[in-house]
Amino acid sequence: MKQSVRIYSAVILAMVFWSLSFIWYKDVYEFYKPITLVVGRLLVSSVFMYIVTGLMGKLSRLKREDLSFFMLLAFFEPFLYFVGESFGMTMVPSTLAAVIVSTIPLFSPLGEYYIYRTRISAMNLLGIMVSIVGVCMVIFHSGLDQIDANPVGIALMFLAVIAALGYSLTLRKLTAKYNVFTIITYQNTFAVIYFLPLFLVFELNHFLEVGVTLKSITPILKLGIFASTFAFLLFTYSVKHLGVTKANSFANAIPVLTAIFAYILLGEVLSAIKVIGIAVVVLGLFLSQIPKEHARRVFAFIPVGLITLARLRKKE
Repeated sequence: MKQSVRIYSAVILAMVFWSLSFIWYKDVYEFYKPITLVVGRLLVSSVFMYIVTGLMGKLSRLKREDLSFFMLLAFFEPFLYFVGESFGMTMVPSTLAAVIVSTIPLFSPLGEYYIYRTRISAMNLLGIMVSIVGVCMVIFHSGLDQIDANPVGIALMFLAVIAALGYSLTLRKLTAKYNVFTIITYQNTFAVIYFLPLFLVFELNHFLEVGVTLKSITPILKLGIFASTFAFLLFTYSVKHLGVTKANSFANAIPVLTAIFAYILLGEVLSAIKVIGIAVVVLGLFLSQIPKEHARRVFAFIPVGLITLARLRKKE
């Protein structure tokens, strides 16, 4: 029981940090360009991880036969994911970006089945679909005509989704051999190597012109420590114990949490339909985690629930 609480607390907290990152992105873009943002957060995370793993003695030696897997892991995420997300975030609203990211669970079962032959239960799929309905209620609460975004930005965000799927599938192989501290430390180190040439060629001059101030560096520190370090540590821990599909199903909570944080931090309106959508997402997440042996009871309850709702509507 205690372990289950730790596992689910870990994955939920990871989603909280990633949801906040959509707000921190906008703060950074007041000063810096996308590649500068990514290099900054990865450098912060890498330095932080080497200090922590050094003090705790948690950094394992990388085996030669696993080098290619770590390079592939870092290529998918942070590199390819951040290319899509960082540039996409300059072209689409934060909430729309969040809902695109939340489609990751749609593709996870297919990828996990194809690579690892993992069976996907009907309950998992039902929970995912219910959550997606809730997500759509949150994002499209004002109607489809209210969504205004650059198609290129949308395509870049879906590139991030594909990268996240590749990352999760590669990650599962490494979690059997390395602790979470080692995986995150090496993945961010390789990602810095991937991004550094791009930064030096395209954005170094702009960075030097802007300079570094407390206001400009604070959101990068938040992204580096919370979104690129703690969130990945917590998510890696949850993948190890829940599997790719169950852990990724919590990505449906990201746009909901983003809407809540936007309401609290940015003063955006949280309408009744958004609140209902949030409740539907939470319901979907619970459904996706229900063990197979209890699925029949839940399926038997669904018709009863629908009949009850129909009766309540007639009374109204």
